[in-house]
Amino acid sequence: MPWDKQFDKTAVLEKVLGAFWSRGYEATSIQDLVDCTGVNRASLYATYGDKRQLFLAALESYDESRRRMLAELEATYPPREAIRQLFLSVTQGIGGGAPDRGCFITNTALELAAHDEEINVVVGEAQADVEAFLIRMLRKAKAAGEVASQLKCSQTARGLLAALIGLLVLVRSRPEKFLLHSIVEDAMRRLE
Repeated sequence: MPWDKQFDKTAVLEKVLGAFWSRGYEATSIQDLVDCTGVNRASLYATYGDKRQLFLAALESYDESRRRMLAELEATYPPREAIRQLFLSVTQGIGGGAPDRGCFITNTALELAAHDEEINVVVGEAQADVEAFLIRMLRKAKAAGEVASQLKCSQTARGLLAALIGLLVLVRSRPEKFLLHSIVEDAMRRLE
């Protein structure tokens, strides 16, 4: 009877996420995943299925943590400040020496969403969730008098979402503090 190695699935999934996030789907091999997790190939396959299923599990795990972060922002800050904190969270750690990996969902959108319908659905739902967060915050900010009463919440949320996604791309290609912070400030001026 073969020995069944037990491992912490959450910890393994975090390591898998780190590997895919750093290198992308195509550039990450199963051997890379074996090496970074310390779990043998057969156990990875038995637990998660193939590389694509493992990637989807990592993507869904990341999406869950991102949703928790949005809920925490909503619960912690006044609406306008919650939006600002969302944008600022993207720029944290810039210039700290370590390369910024950006947003795993945005990276996935750029690499895979156009070619994989299931992944496209996950990415689209994640983006729609951020847009819904922005709409809620804008409506609350409007009701609290934090933004102009004539502000169109849905239209403004779409513009903020586009600015946020652009920021998430630039954090990888041009991680310049001044550039990124100027984009945050420009996005916040849309609320004036």
